[in-house]
Amino acid sequence: MTDTTDAPTETSAEAGPRAEFKSFEESTKEQWDLIIPQLAVTQSMVADRVIGLLRDLESDHGGFPVNRLEHSLQTATRAERDGQDNEYVFCALIHDIGDTLSPYNHPDVAAAIVKPFVSPANHWMVEHHGTFQGYYFWDYIGLDSQAREEFRGHEYFDYTEEFCAKYDQTAFDADYKSEPLEHYIPLINEFLSV
Repeated sequence: MTDTTDAPTETSAEAGPRAEFKSFEESTKEQWDLIIPQLAVTQSMVADRVIGLLRDLESDHGGFPVNRLEHSLQTATRAERDGQDNEYVFCALIHDIGDTLSPYNHPDVAAAIVKPFVSPANHWMVEHHGTFQGYYFWDYIGLDSQAREEFRGHEYFDYTEEFCAKYDQTAFDADYKSEPLEHYIPLINEFLSV
């Protein structure tokens, strides 16, 4: 009998037939016919991976009054309690998921995750919230708090301005009672599971 306790196991993304080429240039249609169906397998794991990334936010407070997960939960909870629809609440929850992966361009990380699943308005809001959030504090750190003005007149300017004013910039209250992450798992699955 062979001991397999340390043997690597294949995840569902690793199981199944694999193409055999060393460069795309030498690939064939038949090999791509093996690869393309795996996209759905990988996408089926995205919701769990996003939940994991959200959980990771709990270990970083960045000097703020609440940790990054609580900020995300608070933003989503405020939007939900204010009657925003599920798509908006999902975006509110995910908007800072990139904070610990890429602090300087975290909105781009979140925007890339939500783009295939949300409206252009919500995608634009997530993608630009960092600049709009800067209105409240960038002067204190040597940046231009009026930077959002470059977007004045854009069809989603007011929409994004409202998101930051009502939900994002207010979500640092250590006394606020947010919904737990588990409350939002069905919502994450609704948008990210295929």
